[in-house]
Amino acid sequence: MNIAIIGSGGREHALCQKFSESKKINKIFCIPGNAGTSTIATNLETNLLNFKSIKKIIIKNKIDLVVVGPEMPLVNGIADYLKKEKIKVFGPTKFASRLEGSKAFVKRLCSKFKIPTAKYKVCKNFKDVKLFLKKNNFPVVVKADGLAAGKGVKICNNKSELDSFCKKIFSGKFKTSNKLVLEEFIKGEELSYFVIVDKKTFIFFGSAQDHKRVGEKDTGPNTGGMGAYSPSPLLNKHIEKKIISRIIRPTIKALKTKKNPYTGFLYAGLMIKDDNPYLIEYNVRMGDPECQVILPRLKTDLTTIVLAALNNNLSKLKIKWSTLKCMTIVLCAKGYPGKYQQSKPIKNLRGLNLKKNLFVFHAGTKLVDSNIVSNGGRVLNVASIGASFKKVRLNLFKLLKKINWKNGFFRKDIGWRVIKK
Repeated sequence: MNIAIIGSGGREHALCQKFSESKKINKIFCIPGNAGTSTIATNLETNLLNFKSIKKIIIKNKIDLVVVGPEMPLVNGIADYLKKEKIKVFGPTKFASRLEGSKAFVKRLCSKFKIPTAKYKVCKNFKDVKLFLKKNNFPVVVKADGLAAGKGVKICNNKSELDSFCKKIFSGKFKTSNKLVLEEFIKGEELSYFVIVDKKTFIFFGSAQDHKRVGEKDTGPNTGGMGAYSPSPLLNKHIEKKIISRIIRPTIKALKTKKNPYTGFLYAGLMIKDDNPYLIEYNVRMGDPECQVILPRLKTDLTTIVLAALNNNLSKLKIKWSTLKCMTIVLCAKGYPGKYQQSKPIKNLRGLNLKKNLFVFHAGTKLVDSNIVSNGGRVLNVASIGASFKKVRLNLFKLLKKINWKNGFFRKDIGWRVIKK
């Protein structure tokens, strides 16, 4: 069969790579893709929110299955549109995608269905902000209600920081948000928990830990993710039982009661405090860069898994995983997540002789006259699998040294929680 992956980041390169290992796949297309996907797929350029254009591409190239990578097309209803056009698509509906598209929607869902999360208030103006502050102390978490590419969240330690960030959101810094959510700050350890869902059931699809802050020792502004590792040592049977019973199952049940059953990848961003999980956020797709550390550990054919979900047969499937550990470090353009230069050549990629346990997933790259140049803030994801996180990270440092991209930077402490000096 022919398959199309929607998106252009490291997650989509990792998906293309995993689908390319399937005997069920004939041709892979990536819409629009990047320099990395071009080596294993046919890149097709179009606007991701122009669903009519995407439909034409699908029909013209006789594509049998579409897998949506990023959140924006899902939140805008691409799955609904393609289903109406009788095109097989893997991803949740527009309504179900509100789990990521609206922080306020998720919080209200949590309140109604008793899903553990931080105390909160949805704020439309500074009057609402003041009301929240009367009952809550600093630090306070501020979240833009809509999509913000991982940059719409800030932990504020005082009123000056809070007012400044709230003003940015209310004034339209993030185009999808004109309101915000204030949350109490829960101090604990983060855990990313993934499931794959069909209309009848769900199954575990990996755990990871992401590093959101741009600076080492988790300092500086939030980003789309500076690195990740899998599996998360925080996850055990005791914690997982609580995650499923208190968070995942009630959420999926809630969407069914609203007559919008969920189908697709579902990613719960959790905070673990005193051995209890609290929901921080939902993503309605594979995380990025978490996807890049989960898929290299997957032993079961990804095509088989996706088709089982679309046919509501996940209950008959047993997914097999490697016992090895995986880590990715994100190589970013200097200046990210602020202003950065684009179209900078990356000269040493083609000369790399990668071993089986090493991967370079392109995130923000493009081809210009057959040369690979940067095309975004997060440019490359180097990933590796191995017996220990310490050895894996050393392998990544060696690989980054070979790439030797002078216009980029990366965090040298990815995995610091699991790699003790």
